[in-house]
Amino acid sequence: MSFALTVVAGAQTTIPATVPHNFTVFEFRRYTVADGTRDRFATYFDAYFPEAFEQGGAIAVGQFLDRKNANGFVWLRGFHSLEERAAADAAFYYGPVWHEHAKTANDLLVDSDNVLLLEPLNAERQPPVFPSVDPVTEPTGAHGIVVAQILAVANGQVDRFAHSAESTFARYRAVAGVRDAGTLTTLDVKNNFPQLPIRTDGPYLVWLGVVKDEATLHVLQPLVDHSTPALTATGFVRGAPEWIVMDPTHRSRLRWWPVPS
Repeated sequence: MSFALTVVAGAQTTIPATVPHNFTVFEFRRYTVADGTRDRFATYFDAYFPEAFEQGGAIAVGQFLDRKNANGFVWLRGFHSLEERAAADAAFYYGPVWHEHAKTANDLLVDSDNVLLLEPLNAERQPPVFPSVDPVTEPTGAHGIVVAQILAVANGQVDRFAHSAESTFARYRAVAGVRDAGTLTTLDVKNNFPQLPIRTDGPYLVWLGVVKDEATLHVLQPLVDHSTPALTATGFVRGAPEWIVMDPTHRSRLRWWPVPS
């Protein structure tokens, strides 16, 4: 198999060239599931839906369990374009896989409307799409920890805030065992698949990272806590930044990815 060298925020990550790429539209989806059913929902999601999304032209970039919310299931879906978002969603939600499994999935869901429609800050800030989890070489599933910092930005100030926040994100990336996984901003357009609601209270800026292990998270967390006042002091944000720590599900593409030496 040939390999391609993908550069994300200055960090080199070797990814097989056969992996889908060039996704420019993303949904950061935060679900609330019924009490005590999150593991069941995650297993169900992993088993039936990732390949069905891909067959329709979309991609499940990663799916996660929110550590601070026992009922929180988070996932990131990518599309090649806004137009393909409508087509891919129609192919899935009007297709046979969803037709068969919609009731089971919906019966486990309490809320699925907390969705940010996003685009990469620029071409270099696109989240990586890693290969699917290999049951032979990764028998225990996805590893690592995924983190997200969500910042509500003042209207018209996304570019200025992103520029001022870059030094903060650079400090996160400087911690050994932390990898940048993209920076996304609100895509302020009309919802072209209104059957799935999206939030309209933007703009937002979302920084994503992958952490190798608990020891690395222990080093990163105080840095994040220390940086929060500086981010809010810019005058470009509308509230306190939100920090989310997430465990990848068994089949999450976005995970700690070993880079060959």
